[in-house]
Amino acid sequence: MRNLMIIMSMLVFVGCAHSQPDATSPIKQADFTVEKVGDGIYVHHGAHLDIDAGYQGDICNLSFVVGSRGVAVIDTGGSLKVGQQLREAIRKITPLPVLYVINTHVHPDHIYGNAAFLADKPQFIGHEKLANAMATREEQYAKLNLRLLGDEAKGSVLVKPTMAVKTTLEIDLGDRKLQLTAHPVAHTNTDVSLADSKTNTLFAGDLLFIERTPVIESDIKGLIAALEQFKTGQFTQVVPGHGPVAKDWQAAIDNALRYLNTLLADIRTSIKKGESMEATMNTAAASEKEKWVLFDIANRRNVNILYPALEWE
Repeated sequence: MRNLMIIMSMLVFVGCAHSQPDATSPIKQADFTVEKVGDGIYVHHGAHLDIDAGYQGDICNLSFVVGSRGVAVIDTGGSLKVGQQLREAIRKITPLPVLYVINTHVHPDHIYGNAAFLADKPQFIGHEKLANAMATREEQYAKLNLRLLGDEAKGSVLVKPTMAVKTTLEIDLGDRKLQLTAHPVAHTNTDVSLADSKTNTLFAGDLLFIERTPVIESDIKGLIAALEQFKTGQFTQVVPGHGPVAKDWQAAIDNALRYLNTLLADIRTSIKKGESMEATMNTAAASEKEKWVLFDIANRRNVNILYPALEWE
């Protein structure tokens, strides 16, 4: 079972990374850039790159929040190099110390830049299951990173959390607090979201994809529940794990929920009809095809992961 979960997680990650830029995708800049999206809130948007064209470890959103005492980093990228670029970007904006490095979940595009911050001696924070998940997947993820990044995988060691989020955790950056929430099994079994008290910004991690087809490693019903929970919040904007920052975040969540509920219903219908998983890959959530970037590859992988689990409902 443990090996199966590792394989499934690698399928999800490859599904995230194996992508082609299209007309709606942001254009990758020559330099590592960050966008100021609120008072003390900065986001770097990873590029949508095909594995064969150069994954480079930079495909997801990386964020940092600046308080009067110091900085909290939210996800660090897929390699030491990307983490170093993020750290350099922070240093151009503030000399304040990096107090916390927070990983929203275990996937390698979000965690391998942690090593770039070791010299800052921050608290590394993650879900209470994150350390074990990192240890379990470490060998497989290292092989995957080496295959995808080559020489740029060097130094990209896993840095495990020094502080765990069991249910909720509040950290103080000075003049602003971040409220961290550990979620039940959803996108993964290690999902953490956080909200900034000063700007009411929600950092959703990969519990929310915007424009890009959502992917699921673990439990689609848990993911739907997490998104429904977000809808009850009072936020001014949401930073997803992949995609643009959303001011109209309720609509963004509704879009994700529409896709997930359609996918769930269609897979259940196919199973009830006795249709094979391969056939279901071609039909499940087909009505969503034109609404999402990277639909074909991501949706097929979602069916591959969800169909066997839903057979046992």
